[in-house]
Amino acid sequence: MAIKMQKKAGSTDMTAMCDVAFLLLSFFVMTATAKIPEALPVDTPASQVQSKLPEDNLATITVGKGKVFFDLKGREVRKKALELMGQKYGIAFTEEESTKFALMEGIGVPIINLKQLIAMKTADRSKPGLQPGIPKDSLDNQLHEWIYNSRIANIDVNDKELQLSIKGDAKEEYPAIKKVMDILQDQKINNFFLVTGLRATEK
Repeated sequence: MAIKMQKKAGSTDMTAMCDVAFLLLSFFVMTATAKIPEALPVDTPASQVQSKLPEDNLATITVGKGKVFFDLKGREVRKKALELMGQKYGIAFTEEESTKFALMEGIGVPIINLKQLIAMKTADRSKPGLQPGIPKDSLDNQLHEWIYNSRIANIDVNDKELQLSIKGDAKEEYPAIKKVMDILQDQKINNFFLVTGLRATEK
């Protein structure tokens, strides 16, 4: 007489899988870097050609909504540029302010308001309307001075010429972009990058 064994439903221990999942989640959370929102977001014009910008020795001029922002790569270069700008406009920046400035993204305020901007929290700096843009008029052309002093700073720190890129909003009027180009050409800068968005090619 055969004895029938009662079959029990199989069960899988998921403890190990949960441990692995939480370890992976913890790893990605701790190693990820939060993307800081741009102070002046722009919709770049489309292009079928996409060239990669240099990783260093680069300054980016962002033009949009009637404003101009300036960004510079390299912490030591930023510190040196700030020091030179302080000397130009008679403003003394502390070591703490210089260190904070070296970690900031692009700026869009007159030099007289830069100390206030540096003192703010990172999230507060990107609030809409807070930064009116860098002055670029003939009577107060601070953009010209930022470019000039940043070039000196980059040569002093990296012993290389600073490269420039213009990131303009696709809806921005041409005279605003041309004004920036004229400022570059005043300093004999005729080669620069134009930042565009990649457009899908037609099949």
